[in-house]
Amino acid sequence: MRIRDRRAEDTPELNLVPLIDVILVLIIFFVITTTFDARSVLKLELPQATGERNDAQAGTLSLLINADGRYFVDDREALRTDVESLKRTIADVAGDDRQRTVLLRADARTPWQAVVTAYDALGQLGFTRIANATAPQVATATPADAAQGQ
Repeated sequence: MRIRDRRAEDTPELNLVPLIDVILVLIIFFVITTTFDARSVLKLELPQATGERNDAQAGTLSLLINADGRYFVDDREALRTDVESLKRTIADVAGDDRQRTVLLRADARTPWQAVVTAYDALGQLGFTRIANATAPQVATATPADAAQGQ
């Protein structure tokens, strides 16, 4: 009489359904808890100026110019750097509202021609309320200040 060993017929299984469930829950958690900030799109080094801070209103249209002279209107990038492409992008984002304040944020290393092109496009579209974003001026210590502190 021959006795069969049933353990040889058992094949190990790896059930992936609970693992997939956990991964999906983590993905949903991170998508919900992640904050999206328009300022994190570009790393800008704003020019410095003195003066009082003016908080932007909720209806402000943001026009960003990076150091390479590329334009970003709110979250959309202009395809080219010419005036017509920039005007199309601004018109698509702003719609018919020309009374909105436009916050122009240009990197300190941006070529001046890119800033002039942005002003030209805004002027041709009829925007009259344009604000320039700057960073607060960093106070530098002079040798005279250091001598007075001693």
